[in-house]
Amino acid sequence: MNMAKLEMMVGAFMIVGILCLGYLSIKLGKMELMGGDYYTVSAKFDSVSGLKPGARVEIAGVEVGKVDRIELDPKGWDQALAYLKIKSGTRIGDDVIASVRTSGIIGDKFIKLKPGGSDHFLKNNDTIRETESAIDIEELVSKFIHGKV
Repeated sequence: MNMAKLEMMVGAFMIVGILCLGYLSIKLGKMELMGGDYYTVSAKFDSVSGLKPGARVEIAGVEVGKVDRIELDPKGWDQALAYLKIKSGTRIGDDVIASVRTSGIIGDKFIKLKPGGSDHFLKNNDTIRETESAIDIEELVSKFIHGKV
């Protein structure tokens, strides 16, 4: 009888431990189970070189979202279309400027949003009109070496 009670307690302890480990994995991994509370905006860039889905989106150095996906613009095959998931509590003016930046000298790429002064805010599925593409360091160095700068 005591052995069965001991085995039940050990089993319950193991189940609680596994649930706690799963919870910590999700929280530390910054994963969302239910999709999170975001709205999506898109932005067209001439180049998103080095930018990957999951990259952060910042305003004034504060993370306000992440890059959901990147694809070629179906209307113009010479531009990239980036879809950004923005936290729902963040209000972004419709005159915001989105630029692809690098954290550090050779760090990860991210999107920096520079707010304007508009009183009108972007809603779900709106498009950011003003963008600045990524600076391609390799292309600049190549031009410098070959004397085309």
